[in-house]
Amino acid sequence: MAEFDFIRNVRARTPAAPGVLVGPGDDCAVLARPGGPLLITTDMLTEGVDFLLAECGPQAVGRKAMAVNLSDIAAMAGRPTAAVVGLVLPRTNGEDIAVGVYDGLREVADAFGVPIVGGDTNSWDGGLVVSVTIIGEATGRGAVLRSGAKPGDWLFVTGPLGGSLLGRHLAPTPRIQVALALHASVDLHAMIDISDGLTADLMHILEESGCGAVLQASTIPIHADAIARSKQTGMTPLDHALGDGEDFELAFAVSPTDGARLVRESPVAGLHHIGEFIDAGLWLVDGGVRKAVMPSGWVHDLK
Repeated sequence: MAEFDFIRNVRARTPAAPGVLVGPGDDCAVLARPGGPLLITTDMLTEGVDFLLAECGPQAVGRKAMAVNLSDIAAMAGRPTAAVVGLVLPRTNGEDIAVGVYDGLREVADAFGVPIVGGDTNSWDGGLVVSVTIIGEATGRGAVLRSGAKPGDWLFVTGPLGGSLLGRHLAPTPRIQVALALHASVDLHAMIDISDGLTADLMHILEESGCGAVLQASTIPIHADAIARSKQTGMTPLDHALGDGEDFELAFAVSPTDGARLVRESPVAGLHHIGEFIDAGLWLVDGGVRKAVMPSGWVHDLK
Protein backbone atom coordinates (compact mmCIF):
# COMPACT_ATOMS: atom_id res chain seq x y z
CA MET A 1 0.00 0.00 0.00
CA ALA A 2 1.35 3.43 -0.97
CA GLU A 3 1.51 6.22 1.64
CA PHE A 4 -1.49 8.21 0.41
CA ASP A 5 -3.62 5.09 -0.04
CA PHE A 6 -2.93 4.33 3.61
CA ILE A 7 -3.88 7.89 4.60
CA ARG A 8 -7.18 7.61 2.73
CA ASN A 9 -7.84 4.28 4.46
CA VAL A 10 -7.15 5.80 7.88
CA ARG A 11 -9.43 8.75 7.15
CA ALA A 12 -12.28 6.42 6.17
CA ARG A 13 -11.92 4.53 9.46
CA THR A 14 -11.55 7.59 11.69
CA PRO A 15 -14.86 8.56 13.35
CA ALA A 16 -15.75 12.15 14.07
CA ALA A 17 -14.95 13.24 17.62
CA PRO A 18 -15.98 16.24 19.70
CA GLY A 19 -13.32 18.91 19.63
CA VAL A 20 -11.59 17.67 16.45
CA LEU A 21 -12.28 20.29 13.77
CA VAL A 22 -9.91 18.78 11.19
CA GLY A 23 -8.45 15.28 11.53
CA PRO A 24 -6.15 13.24 9.27
CA GLY A 25 -5.64 14.47 5.72
CA ASP A 26 -4.43 18.06 5.97
CA ASP A 27 -1.09 19.65 6.90
CA CYS A 28 -2.14 19.78 10.56
CA ALA A 29 -4.93 18.51 12.77
CA VAL A 30 -7.15 21.30 14.10
CA LEU A 31 -8.51 20.94 17.64
CA ALA A 32 -11.02 23.16 19.41
CA ARG A 33 -10.10 24.74 22.73
CA PRO A 34 -11.56 27.56 24.82
CA GLY A 35 -8.98 30.05 23.53
CA GLY A 36 -9.33 29.04 19.87
CA PRO A 37 -8.26 26.18 17.59
CA LEU A 38 -4.97 24.35 18.19
CA LEU A 39 -2.75 23.16 15.35
CA ILE A 40 -0.88 19.87 15.82
CA THR A 41 1.53 18.36 13.29
CA THR A 42 4.20 15.67 13.40
CA ASP A 43 6.87 14.51 10.97
CA MET A 44 9.51 11.80 11.26
CA LEU A 45 12.94 11.72 9.63
CA THR A 46 14.68 8.36 9.17
CA GLU A 47 18.33 7.74 8.39
CA GLY A 48 18.81 6.30 4.91
CA VAL A 49 15.48 7.70 3.71
CA ASP A 50 15.47 11.40 4.62
CA PHE A 51 19.18 11.95 5.29
CA LEU A 52 22.60 10.28 5.34
CA LEU A 53 24.01 10.92 8.80
CA ALA A 54 27.62 10.28 7.81
CA GLU A 55 27.41 12.98 5.15
CA CYS A 56 25.39 15.73 6.85
CA GLY A 57 26.01 15.25 10.60
CA PRO A 58 23.47 15.22 13.45
CA GLN A 59 23.09 18.99 13.82
CA ALA A 60 21.83 19.33 10.24
CA VAL A 61 19.36 16.51 10.92
CA GLY A 62 18.04 18.35 13.96
CA ARG A 63 17.66 21.60 12.03
CA LYS A 64 15.75 19.89 9.24
CA ALA A 65 13.52 17.92 11.61
CA MET A 66 12.35 21.09 13.34
CA ALA A 67 12.06 23.15 10.15
CA VAL A 68 9.90 20.72 8.19
CA ASN A 69 7.40 20.58 11.04
CA LEU A 70 7.30 24.35 11.35
CA SER A 71 6.64 24.44 7.61
CA ASP A 72 3.39 22.53 8.20
CA ILE A 73 2.31 25.20 10.66
CA ALA A 74 3.15 27.82 8.03
CA ALA A 75 1.00 25.89 5.52
CA MET A 76 -2.03 26.61 7.70
CA ALA A 77 -1.01 30.22 8.40
CA GLY A 78 -0.62 29.46 12.09
CA ARG A 79 1.74 30.39 14.90
CA PRO A 80 3.90 27.65 16.49
CA THR A 81 3.76 27.56 20.27
CA ALA A 82 5.61 24.41 21.44
CA ALA A 83 7.40 21.28 20.28
CA VAL A 84 7.96 17.75 21.55
CA VAL A 85 10.67 15.49 20.13
CA GLY A 86 11.13 11.74 19.90
CA LEU A 87 14.61 10.35 19.20
CA VAL A 88 15.59 6.78 18.36
CA LEU A 89 19.39 6.69 18.49
CA PRO A 90 21.93 4.22 17.14
CA ARG A 91 23.66 2.32 19.94
CA THR A 92 27.05 3.42 18.60
CA ASN A 93 27.99 7.01 19.43
CA GLY A 94 24.42 7.69 20.51
CA GLU A 95 25.18 10.36 23.06
CA ASP A 96 27.19 12.55 20.69
CA ILE A 97 24.51 12.16 18.05
CA ALA A 98 21.79 13.13 20.52
CA VAL A 99 23.64 16.28 21.55
CA GLY A 100 24.19 17.27 17.92
CA VAL A 101 20.56 16.68 17.00
CA TYR A 102 19.35 18.67 19.97
CA ASP A 103 21.64 21.58 19.08
CA GLY A 104 20.17 21.62 15.58
CA LEU A 105 16.62 21.40 16.89
CA ARG A 106 17.19 24.27 19.28
CA GLU A 107 18.84 26.42 16.61
CA VAL A 108 15.68 26.46 14.48
CA ALA A 109 13.22 26.36 17.39
CA ASP A 110 14.86 29.36 19.05
CA ALA A 111 14.79 31.31 15.78
CA PHE A 112 10.99 30.98 15.77
CA GLY A 113 10.46 31.33 19.52
CA VAL A 114 9.28 27.74 19.93
CA PRO A 115 10.02 25.97 23.23
CA ILE A 116 10.82 22.26 23.11
CA VAL A 117 8.60 21.12 25.96
CA GLY A 118 9.21 17.37 26.07
CA GLY A 119 9.61 14.16 24.14
CA ASP A 120 11.15 10.71 24.38
CA THR A 121 14.46 9.01 23.58
CA ASN A 122 15.29 5.41 22.82
CA SER A 123 18.09 3.43 21.20
CA TRP A 124 18.31 0.46 18.88
CA ASP A 125 20.60 -1.33 16.45
CA GLY A 126 19.35 0.65 13.45
CA GLY A 127 19.91 4.19 12.24
CA LEU A 128 18.86 7.56 13.65
CA VAL A 129 15.15 8.42 13.72
CA VAL A 130 13.89 11.87 14.73
CA SER A 131 10.20 12.64 15.26
CA VAL A 132 9.04 16.18 16.04
CA THR A 133 5.53 17.24 16.98
CA ILE A 134 4.63 20.94 16.89
CA ILE A 135 1.70 22.49 18.69
CA GLY A 136 0.50 25.77 17.27
CA GLU A 137 -2.49 28.05 17.18
CA ALA A 138 -4.62 29.43 14.40
CA THR A 139 -4.96 33.19 14.03
CA GLY A 140 -8.25 34.95 14.48
CA ARG A 141 -8.97 34.33 10.80
CA GLY A 142 -8.77 30.57 11.34
CA ALA A 143 -6.60 27.83 9.91
CA VAL A 144 -6.08 27.74 6.13
CA LEU A 145 -6.94 24.27 4.82
CA ARG A 146 -6.32 22.47 1.56
CA SER A 147 -10.01 22.29 0.79
CA GLY A 148 -11.04 25.86 -0.10
CA ALA A 149 -9.73 26.42 -3.64
CA LYS A 150 -12.39 27.32 -6.24
CA PRO A 151 -12.43 27.41 -10.06
CA GLY A 152 -11.28 30.87 -11.07
CA ASP A 153 -8.89 31.28 -8.12
CA TRP A 154 -5.31 32.25 -8.82
CA LEU A 155 -2.44 29.96 -7.81
CA PHE A 156 0.72 31.44 -6.29
CA VAL A 157 3.99 30.08 -4.92
CA THR A 158 6.26 31.93 -2.51
CA GLY A 159 9.64 31.23 -4.12
CA PRO A 160 11.75 29.36 -6.69
CA LEU A 161 11.51 25.59 -6.96
CA GLY A 162 13.61 22.56 -7.86
CA GLY A 163 17.06 21.14 -7.23
CA SER A 164 16.79 21.08 -3.43
CA LEU A 165 18.89 17.89 -3.27
CA LEU A 166 21.99 20.02 -3.86
CA GLY A 167 21.74 21.10 -0.22
CA ARG A 168 18.59 23.11 0.42
CA HIS A 169 16.74 19.95 1.45
CA LEU A 170 18.83 19.94 4.64
CA ALA A 171 18.27 23.61 5.47
CA PRO A 172 14.68 24.59 4.69
CA THR A 173 13.30 27.92 5.84
CA PRO A 174 9.74 27.63 7.21
CA ARG A 175 7.61 30.41 5.71
CA ILE A 176 5.88 31.25 8.99
CA GLN A 177 6.10 35.04 8.69
CA VAL A 178 5.25 34.97 4.99
CA ALA A 179 2.10 32.96 5.68
CA LEU A 180 1.02 35.22 8.54
CA ALA A 181 1.55 38.35 6.44
CA LEU A 182 -0.47 36.89 3.56
CA HIS A 183 -3.22 35.71 5.92
CA ALA A 184 -3.54 39.22 7.35
CA SER A 185 -3.61 40.80 3.89
CA VAL A 186 -5.89 38.58 1.76
CA ASP A 187 -8.40 35.77 2.04
CA LEU A 188 -6.37 32.60 1.59
CA HIS A 189 -8.73 29.99 0.15
CA ALA A 190 -6.29 27.05 0.38
CA MET A 191 -2.60 26.50 1.06
CA ILE A 192 0.03 23.77 1.32
CA ASP A 193 3.79 23.60 1.81
CA ILE A 194 5.77 22.09 -1.05
CA SER A 195 7.50 19.12 0.54
CA ASP A 196 6.89 16.26 -1.93
CA GLY A 197 6.94 18.33 -5.15
CA LEU A 198 4.84 21.12 -6.67
CA THR A 199 2.56 18.89 -8.73
CA ALA A 200 2.28 16.19 -6.05
CA ASP A 201 1.37 18.68 -3.34
CA LEU A 202 -0.88 20.74 -5.61
CA MET A 203 -2.80 17.52 -6.29
CA HIS A 204 -3.65 17.35 -2.58
CA ILE A 205 -5.32 20.76 -2.84
CA LEU A 206 -7.17 19.67 -5.98
CA GLU A 207 -8.40 16.46 -4.36
CA GLU A 208 -9.52 18.18 -1.17
CA SER A 209 -11.10 21.14 -3.01
CA GLY A 210 -12.75 19.11 -5.77
CA CYS A 211 -11.32 21.15 -8.65
CA GLY A 212 -8.44 21.27 -11.15
CA ALA A 213 -5.63 23.63 -12.10
CA VAL A 214 -3.72 24.98 -15.10
CA LEU A 215 -0.04 25.83 -14.59
CA GLN A 216 1.80 28.32 -16.79
CA ALA A 217 5.31 27.03 -17.44
CA SER A 218 6.62 30.51 -18.26
CA THR A 219 5.79 31.85 -14.80
CA ILE A 220 6.92 28.93 -12.61
CA PRO A 221 10.01 30.18 -10.73
CA ILE A 222 12.94 27.84 -11.31
CA HIS A 223 15.73 27.76 -8.71
CA ALA A 224 19.34 27.91 -9.87
CA ASP A 225 19.79 24.51 -8.22
CA ALA A 226 17.23 23.05 -10.63
CA ILE A 227 19.34 24.24 -13.55
CA ALA A 228 22.45 22.71 -11.99
CA ARG A 229 20.63 19.44 -11.30
CA SER A 230 19.38 19.25 -14.88
CA LYS A 231 22.98 19.07 -16.07
CA GLN A 232 23.48 16.03 -13.85
CA THR A 233 20.22 14.22 -14.59
CA GLY A 234 19.27 15.10 -18.17
CA MET A 235 15.84 16.26 -16.96
CA THR A 236 14.76 19.80 -17.76
CA PRO A 237 14.94 22.50 -15.08
CA LEU A 238 11.15 22.78 -15.35
CA ASP A 239 10.76 19.06 -14.63
CA HIS A 240 12.86 19.51 -11.50
CA ALA A 241 10.75 22.50 -10.43
CA LEU A 242 7.54 20.52 -10.93
CA GLY A 243 8.57 17.40 -9.07
CA ASP A 244 11.76 17.56 -6.99
CA GLY A 245 10.18 18.48 -3.67
CA GLU A 246 11.67 19.63 -0.35
CA ASP A 247 11.54 23.26 -1.44
CA PHE A 248 9.26 24.07 1.53
CA GLU A 249 7.83 27.08 -0.24
CA LEU A 250 4.06 27.62 0.00
CA ALA A 251 1.49 27.15 -2.76
CA PHE A 252 -1.82 28.92 -2.20
CA ALA A 253 -5.13 29.92 -3.76
CA VAL A 254 -6.76 33.34 -3.66
CA SER A 255 -9.57 35.05 -5.55
CA PRO A 256 -8.68 36.87 -8.80
CA THR A 257 -9.30 40.18 -7.02
CA ASP A 258 -6.91 39.35 -4.18
CA GLY A 259 -4.48 37.82 -6.66
CA ALA A 260 -4.32 41.02 -8.70
CA ARG A 261 -3.77 42.97 -5.49
CA LEU A 262 -0.87 40.71 -4.52
CA VAL A 263 0.70 41.26 -7.94
CA ARG A 264 0.39 45.04 -7.49
CA GLU A 265 1.30 45.40 -3.83
CA SER A 266 2.30 42.19 -2.08
CA PRO A 267 3.06 42.34 1.67
CA VAL A 268 5.93 39.90 1.07
CA ALA A 269 8.63 39.59 -1.56
CA GLY A 270 9.08 36.75 -4.01
CA LEU A 271 5.50 35.77 -4.89
CA HIS A 272 4.84 34.20 -8.29
CA HIS A 273 1.45 33.81 -9.95
CA ILE A 274 1.83 30.44 -11.68
CA GLY A 275 -1.66 29.41 -12.72
CA GLU A 276 -5.38 29.26 -12.14
CA PHE A 277 -7.82 26.79 -10.67
CA ILE A 278 -10.39 25.25 -13.00
CA ASP A 279 -13.15 22.64 -12.83
CA ALA A 280 -11.04 19.48 -13.22
CA GLY A 281 -7.67 18.03 -14.21
CA LEU A 282 -4.07 19.16 -13.86
CA TRP A 283 -2.66 20.88 -16.94
CA LEU A 284 0.52 22.69 -18.02
CA VAL A 285 0.69 25.36 -20.71
CA ASP A 286 4.20 25.36 -22.19
CA GLY A 287 5.07 27.24 -25.37
CA GLY A 288 1.39 27.82 -26.09
CA VAL A 289 0.59 24.08 -25.89
CA ARG A 290 -1.66 22.79 -23.13
CA LYS A 291 -1.08 19.23 -21.97
CA ALA A 292 -2.17 17.04 -19.09
CA VAL A 293 0.34 16.64 -16.25
CA MET A 294 0.91 13.55 -14.15
CA PRO A 295 1.81 14.54 -10.58
CA SER A 296 5.44 13.79 -9.78
CA GLY A 297 7.26 13.90 -6.48
CA TRP A 298 8.19 11.89 -3.43
CA VAL A 299 5.83 9.19 -2.13
CA HIS A 300 6.72 6.78 0.70
CA ASP A 301 6.02 3.22 -0.44
CA LEU A 302 4.40 1.36 2.46
CA LYS A 303 5.00 -2.27 1.44
